[in-house]
Amino acid sequence: MDSFGPLQFQLVLLRRMADFQAGRVDAALRELGVGHAEMREANKRWQAMVRSPRGAGRSSLGRYRSVLGEPESETRRRVGDLECQVVTWPVPLWPDLRFEALAAPGGGAVWNAWLVRAPGVAAPSLRTVEDLAPWSCTVDEVARAFAPTRSREGSAPTRWQLAFTASDRVGELHDVVAEFTWGLLQRLPQGPSNT
Repeated sequence: MDSFGPLQFQLVLLRRMADFQAGRVDAALRELGVGHAEMREANKRWQAMVRSPRGAGRSSLGRYRSVLGEPESETRRRVGDLECQVVTWPVPLWPDLRFEALAAPGGGAVWNAWLVRAPGVAAPSLRTVEDLAPWSCTVDEVARAFAPTRSREGSAPTRWQLAFTASDRVGELHDVVAEFTWGLLQRLPQGPSNT
């Protein structure tokens, strides 16, 4: 693994997800033709790039560009009173998703980076708690489907939680906390089974 490109970046995403979805991560590693040692090494190298004094001069958006290559799309988006640059790249392991970075205008610091649904790809139907399967949906899809939601800080960087009330298939309401890594649903540590 002399170079660090899209394959290694996918391993970085998987490394953080392995804490919650070890079986899915193992299957993804087999699909990519790599093992746990390569995943750990990719994560180690990514962390070194992020913390490197040489990398300090490069904007975090520049870091993503150097690893992921030419983006699939670049647009502008208004979030509240701020305008940001939105840059997306395909992620071969998840063809229906894109890796999205929201940055200060002009390619500055990245404010948020995560997986989102690809343009033109239908979001999953999310009506009940049972529809919330691991790796099936993104933060924004769950937030829209089960509004209002409350954002919570995750247990580590690149993790988020959403708290909300949702019904199960028989109509019983549950207080739910959904946990996401890199924007992709990982688990429901608080849901119907433990409310």
